[in-house]
Amino acid sequence: MVALLLALQLRTITIDQRLATDAHLRVGDTAVISATTGTDGDSVTIAAIVGRRADPSEIARSEYRVHLHLDQFQRLIGYGDRVDRFAVSTRGDAAADSAVRAINAAAFGFRAYRSHEIAVETSETFAVVSRFHRAIGVITIVASAVFLLCILLLKVDERRRDVAALRLLGISRRSVMLSVVLEAALVSVIGSGVGVGIGWVTSLAVNWHYQARYQTPLRFALVTGDIVLFAVSLSLVLGIVAGALAARRLVRTHPLVLLGR
Repeated sequence: MVALLLALQLRTITIDQRLATDAHLRVGDTAVISATTGTDGDSVTIAAIVGRRADPSEIARSEYRVHLHLDQFQRLIGYGDRVDRFAVSTRGDAAADSAVRAINAAAFGFRAYRSHEIAVETSETFAVVSRFHRAIGVITIVASAVFLLCILLLKVDERRRDVAALRLLGISRRSVMLSVVLEAALVSVIGSGVGVGIGWVTSLAVNWHYQARYQTPLRFALVTGDIVLFAVSLSLVLGIVAGALAARRLVRTHPLVLLGR
């Protein structure tokens, strides 16, 4: 009976999934919280375990999260009736503007920010990484385009006897060039399909590894429809251009020269 009354009198807290996993805690367990380790604290009951949000800023900090009652938190840290930050929920842009002006005019030292402004500041590191990845992507595309052109030039050049035979049989330059371009386009589409499949499998492996490591639902790698469409379109355009350049170089040469005579 005494234990039951004590359990009913305990305050409740919520903890995040990462803390629950690392400390092997479950809903209904009793824990002791204190401002410093090795000192007496308040006994509390874990009322809920909250899943982590898909927020990149939480990954960088790698912190445990515990939600307390306000008076309980004030007593724990001994900070009194003071706060470092607080959030105000508003309805509409007009109300948000009025709240920002009122808070900034309340007293010297107060500064109000919109939530999206804070999100931009905290995500600056990820914006830099995104620009870095975009630069790497551009360099990779340019290098792959040059490599593709060289490969097609070599492959088409190996078929000079076939092209010469077709020309001597009366096949027009346009038909020969069109066949080479269509073949290059087909190879580009097949290659882009294989690349999309490899990228999809790789993204699954990356997400599985890092989501388990950081215990977060955040997806670290994405393969979206827009990315697939862009990759296939870019591959097709590069294939057609490279095939056209390679075929144009070949069909402008006299068939007897292609045969080595």
